Amino acid sequence: MYRMPAEWVPHERTWMAWPSPNPTFTSDDELREAREAWAAVARAVRRFEPVTVVHGPGQGEEARALLGDDIDLVERDLDDAWMRDIGPTFVTDGERLAAVDWVFNGWGAADWARWEHDSEIARQVADLAGVPVLSSELVNEGGAIHVDGEGTVLLTDTVQLGPERNPQWNREQVEAEIHAKLGTSKAIWLPRGLTGDYGMFGTRGHIDIVAAFARPGTVVTHTQPDPRHPDHELCKSNVELLRRQTDAQGRPLEVVEIPAPTVLQEDGEWVDYSYINHYLCNGAVILCAFDDPRDEEAAAIFRRLFPDREVVLVDARAIFAAGGGIHCITQQQPQVGV
Repeated sequence: MYRMPAEWVPHERTWMAWPSPNPTFTSDDELREAREAWAAVARAVRRFEPVTVVHGPGQGEEARALLGDDIDLVERDLDDAWMRDIGPTFVTDGERLAAVDWVFNGWGAADWARWEHDSEIARQVADLAGVPVLSSELVNEGGAIHVDGEGTVLLTDTVQLGPERNPQWNREQVEAEIHAKLGTSKAIWLPRGLTGDYGMFGTRGHIDIVAAFARPGTVVTHTQPDPRHPDHELCKSNVELLRRQTDAQGRPLEVVEIPAPTVLQEDGEWVDYSYINHYLCNGAVILCAFDDPRDEEAAAIFRRLFPDREVVLVDARAIFAAGGGIHCITQQQPQVGV
């Protein structure tokens, strides 16, 4: 039986996609800033493990200039740059890897999104990795799931059960498909995502800016200390819900609260800046930074949680401006046999 390993197990490599001209970036300056931000993440990860970046036709020269010489580049047609969502979910049976290919429909057929090419990337990455594909009929993205590697998966109602993605599926059907593809046995559902994630470029509730496993039995969760922000009450409810849960092994969840950055709005819109959207690579935590007083507070919490890993802060504001964070642009390929 295949299962999705936890993110903290050793990786063979990290996969990313290079930002292409598309509606996410409204100007050449925004695209340039995004590419610089994506490159900073790729270079940070490359210190700890191999990185392959998929780029669109004719974009390799500029990508190489920003990424450096020790990151692998592959040319394929692309629409956008969120490898967590468009790429495959790697699973293992203990000896071999396979790649789950979810149906991708542009985050619930968002009116600005294009996904003709991105819907094919999971299979292309699987082919590049030399692993078989496990096809799913569920509309889902990698940022909409988080596993502990021991049978538990975190989900949100507004993603897998949203009418924009799976109008004909009920909760039991979604859970059955998730468990079949990820090797999980218990799903913990949160009602919705952060407020800012329902804006123009939002995902309608991805779990990976809300809550994530740090180890079996321990969940880090986003909290909003400021009562002026609409996420304040939502986050309190999430913490209470999670603290009432047990995982697939019957352990009560330990919930570690990670306060949001102090900034509340950008350009008149509520932000969903979140330290939860970090990436665990070999020997490191690649952590979102926002030039905010709480950056170091969050880093200190992650250092306590991961004493054997280096915590690397990377400015993620340009990534969040486009609709996601560091976790959203990375996808791990676990080592075979782990």
